[in-house]
Amino acid sequence: MNNDEFKKRRELKIKVITLSDRAYRGEYKDLSGPEIVATINNYFTEKEWNFKTSLGVIPDDAEQLESLLLKAKHNKVDIVITTGGTGIGPRDFTPEVAKKVIEKEIPGIMENIRLKFGQNVPNALLSRGIAGVLGKTQLYCLPGSLKAVKEYMGEILKTLEHLIFMLHGVDVHTKH
Repeated sequence: MNNDEFKKRRELKIKVITLSDRAYRGEYKDLSGPEIVATINNYFTEKEWNFKTSLGVIPDDAEQLESLLLKAKHNKVDIVITTGGTGIGPRDFTPEVAKKVIEKEIPGIMENIRLKFGQNVPNALLSRGIAGVLGKTQLYCLPGSLKAVKEYMGEILKTLEHLIFMLHGVDVHTKH
């Protein structure tokens, strides 16, 4: 099956999860989760994919996050993107949870982002964002800052479609 056939047959399932005690309690509006959804929707609409996105806000709860990630794998969600919990604060645990459930880490994506944006804003080097796969589910763990989400998504989108094809065994390489 080629990539065009795959795109027509497959409805991508995409889940965005915001981790924030305060947003969960309604103390402030979640901005980063909706930004990811809008970016993803624009990207896949432009690429003419059939897709469905969902957004959820949870408290900073490691067990709940782990359960949602494993459920996403079980339900064959194609892409999960989290926002929040990648810093070094006492309630920042997203990378640790992600590392427990991913089967293959893809370090180059986040290393590139940290280096690219860390040259102008050294605090960007403190982010502990992670990318990997669990089964055929792509997982990206982004910071909670709206500015960081925009920067990260711009870089993630560069390899997102190719990774979908790779995970599903769709050969997109030109045959000579």
